[in-house]
Amino acid sequence: MQNQQNQGTIKNPSVGVPKVKGPEINDRDILNDVLATQKYLTDNYNIFVREASHEQLHQVVMGVFHDTHQTAREAYNLMFKKGWYKLTSAARQNVEQTHQQFANYQTQFPYQNQQLQ
Repeated sequence: MQNQQNQGTIKNPSVGVPKVKGPEINDRDILNDVLATQKYLTDNYNIFVREASHEQLHQVVMGVFHDTHQTAREAYNLMFKKGWYKLTSAARQNVEQTHQQFANYQTQFPYQNQQLQ
């Protein structure tokens, strides 16, 4: 499949779903729900692993966290491949400007070239 780029939108041609949506659940609906659920789970697992005080529990949940991220990525890739997920392109100048903005923030960080112990 070839990506289409129209007026700043990047997507593949949509396949496998009717142009007019009826009341029935189709594959795109299911995959969209899978992706939304995985995003929700990864957001919450991220908080959990960041705040877990028990090392063994932290490691177990990190594994689950990684798995949910991987599942979300696979769902996204499949949706994009089937044309069910589109992206908006950014102008090169905007990307460079944002990159420079965040690169400048690094100068404000304490301990710039030192590793924390």
